[in-house]
Amino acid sequence: MSRKWLERTEKLFGEQTIDNLSQKTVAVLGLGGVGGAAAEAVCRMGVGKLVLIDNDTVDITNLNRQLFATADMVGQSKCLAAKKRLLSINPDLNIICYERFFLPENSDFLFDEKPDLILDAIDTVTAKLFLAQTCKEKKIPLISCLGTGNRVDPSLLRWGDISETSGCGCPLARVMRRELKKRGVEKQTVIYSVEVPAKAICAGGEEHGRHSPASCAFVPPAAGYLMASVGIRRLISLPSQN
Repeated sequence: MSRKWLERTEKLFGEQTIDNLSQKTVAVLGLGGVGGAAAEAVCRMGVGKLVLIDNDTVDITNLNRQLFATADMVGQSKCLAAKKRLLSINPDLNIICYERFFLPENSDFLFDEKPDLILDAIDTVTAKLFLAQTCKEKKIPLISCLGTGNRVDPSLLRWGDISETSGCGCPLARVMRRELKKRGVEKQTVIYSVEVPAKAICAGGEEHGRHSPASCAFVPPAAGYLMASVGIRRLISLPSQN
């Protein structure tokens, strides 16, 4: 396909940058509200290869916020739903789908793809910590998203080092700060919110009295776009301001 579809992006970043991005591999872990938006933004920037990792299927409750979740995709693999949409944007995009969990004991497949950038939108704390530690060792740029549930104001999203999340009210941030320090990871770029999480209004209970976080259409996709922006700017060595 002609590269004319990237004409306006090229006006902003230059031909050399677009050429550079066409040679890059970006991995997105988790294709929910955050990861789905990040994956589409990366696609629309003209990256040459996209590695998508998600073991889940599209659920009807995903339609309120997830970019790849449409009524006709309910019950389908999130990876394949993403692939279908992204190839409709750029048919030349090389997409590698892994319909599996990313776990410390099952992680080689990701690094075998030799990603130039990894965007982390997964929920499992042990996997996030392992990913941060491994990316530090392998010198792979990593942007990790923290909690976006129970929030409604995307203007309160921030990016910065994990140390800057103190006092933001995110339980995941607190755990990540403590555990990354234990693992010798002094620096880790994260996306986080400074909004005080709302108390969810639960219509009914779930098994063992646990509830999924409340969410809406605003914050998770905005966090995904912010994560893609920070990651891509780092990938092409553009200066950023926090």
